[in-house]
Amino acid sequence: MHRLAPAVAAWLERGAAPEAVRLTLTGGLPRERLHHPASLLAHRLTELLPPRLPAIALPIARSHPQRSQPHPLQNCDGCDRAFRAPDPGRCRDCRSVPRKAAQHEGNDPCPSTRQTRSELHGRRL
Repeated sequence: MHRLAPAVAAWLERGAAPEAVRLTLTGGLPRERLHHPASLLAHRLTELLPPRLPAIALPIARSHPQRSQPHPLQNCDGCDRAFRAPDPGRCRDCRSVPRKAAQHEGNDPCPSTRQTRSELHGRRL
């Protein structure tokens, strides 16, 4: 046993699970009586030794935490279109048109609402 312990330790240092070591040592044993069972186990431990695992690099700290869920749906204040954002407000199209200029000209502030129904329904999504 004392001569097998260092070989088992080498397996464990390489990341092998104790169950994997056990299965390697006990799996497929011959049915006939062994004259030198410790020699068979030592042979298996050295010949079937798993390769060294590459060093795992630590993840780089990010300046902003990764989002686990998408932002909730919001309704645009300008055109009532749904969009994802952390806070309520205007959609991207409405933000691209200055609000005061659109109101002054009497236009709808959101370019997306100027499309006709036929244009909207004719588009493939």
